[in-house]
Amino acid sequence: MSKNIEYLYGIHSVRHLLTYNPEQVLTLWVIDSKARSTELSEIISISKQTGLPMQYVSKSTMDKHSNHGVHQGVMARIRHGVKWHENDLPKIIKNSVAEPLLLLILDGVQDPHNLGACVRTANAAGVVAVVIPKDKTVSVTSTVRKAASGGMETTPVISVTNLSRTIRMLKEEGIWIVGTDSSAERKIYDIDLNIPIAIVMGSEGKGLRKNIREQCDYLVSLPIYGIVESLNLSVAAGVCLYEALRQRNQ
Repeated sequence: MSKNIEYLYGIHSVRHLLTYNPEQVLTLWVIDSKARSTELSEIISISKQTGLPMQYVSKSTMDKHSNHGVHQGVMARIRHGVKWHENDLPKIIKNSVAEPLLLLILDGVQDPHNLGACVRTANAAGVVAVVIPKDKTVSVTSTVRKAASGGMETTPVISVTNLSRTIRMLKEEGIWIVGTDSSAERKIYDIDLNIPIAIVMGSEGKGLRKNIREQCDYLVSLPIYGIVESLNLSVAAGVCLYEALRQRNQ
């Protein structure tokens, strides 16, 4: 695989890519046995309308380039490259029409499926951007994009060099930092989320790093009534984001 090319697969992911960012696509691949599939008819139609090159390939070819992932018979060869850069974050915040602002910060996520699922939920919840550190975290890959189910095409995922510095910048912009910590006495339901906030989730297992925890304006936990010690990261992110939406919709 060329370092300059990535492979994005799955019906929802490819359809959203063709709709919102077709300029990234080099070639669309469809499994030859699904050339007349109603399932892929919309994607094939978009490709023809936009003049994107399309090829019919064998299942073995697509299996190989997706590392035997669930490609659903369609794949896009795309230009490698980060769409959003660190210096775009202040501009994104300034130009946001969301009121009040909602951001998601993920401190050191290791599982690409978790990162993708968090981005998918963030997109559904109207999050302005997802912020991740460049180091000690999983990078954006085709697996992440597939798990995001198209959410990454309109929700910026921004890698920052120094997460602590970024949080300080957000606080200077009037954004309150809400960190999640299983040992926190206050529950997510106990604080006012109807203000500009960034919800910070820690890594799987380890949680928030000490220096990040210390910068939070609030530390909150989620109630646990069973024998499990914690929720899956993407589930916990969904609970927090939708509690913010619940409060804002009242």
